Amino acid sequence: MKPGMEIGQKATIYATVTPDMFAQFEGNVVHPAYSTVSMVYHMEWAARQIILPYLEDHEEGIGGGVTASHNNPTPAGAEIKVTATLTKLKGKAVICDVEVFNGDILVGKGEVTQFILPKEAIKKKLDELSVS
Repeated sequence: MKPGMEIGQKATIYATVTPDMFAQFEGNVVHPAYSTVSMVYHMEWAARQIILPYLEDHEEGIGGGVTASHNNPTPAGAEIKVTATLTKLKGKAVICDVEVFNGDILVGKGEVTQFILPKEAIKKKLDELSVS
């Protein structure tokens, strides 16, 4: 990993809620509102922005865990702001607190853990687990 990653660093992404982000199962919409699945995707994407500038050519980030609470519904057309804040560096682990807002309304919050590993180690593990 390249030097410079520090506790307190922030990364923010923005998205507009669209119907493909609605709560749905097997194509059936449950609520015409921003889904928890979409929120977790955006939380992970914001946290990934923290690590991207520090990855060496032979490294990649891989998910290690997500905790999330979905506090408020968000309708189509709403602009969400997702901010990841680096809170811990533990060996290969990069841990971020993440908050999701619709204006002043807290949509959700949680924690995202990523591990920085050699690409070859990830490939080897996937090869070991692949089904032939």
